[in-house]
Amino acid sequence: MPKEFKYRGLSVEELKKLSIDDFAKLIKSRDRRSLKRGFTEQQKKLLEAIRKDKEKFHKTHVRDMVILPEMIGTKLGIYSGKEWINVVVQPNMIGKRLGDFSIPVKRVKHSAPGIGASRGSKHISVK
Repeated sequence: MPKEFKYRGLSVEELKKLSIDDFAKLIKSRDRRSLKRGFTEQQKKLLEAIRKDKEKFHKTHVRDMVILPEMIGTKLGIYSGKEWINVVVQPNMIGKRLGDFSIPVKRVKHSAPGIGASRGSKHISVK
């Protein structure tokens, strides 16, 4: 039997019943400050769209939005600066930012060094 998810001792159903102010008391100080200052227009628009239709796929550029309990189960397309990253909001994402799940920087993979990359490779024939 899988273990039930708890956030600061509260289940997902209990978290969904909390107001945004009560939820803000549970999260870290930086995110609490963000919620206390209120939502931007873009964040309000995204939240209203999610509240209207939770099953729909929502695309967004709002990477700095704190994930709220009411967003659990929502399918989001988060823009990474180049492409849309598909994310389904899970309970363990609560309190984090949307941008944490859409990393804009890929790992650099270098191949073998080319000719002239070092002093020793100067004497190797090209063929």
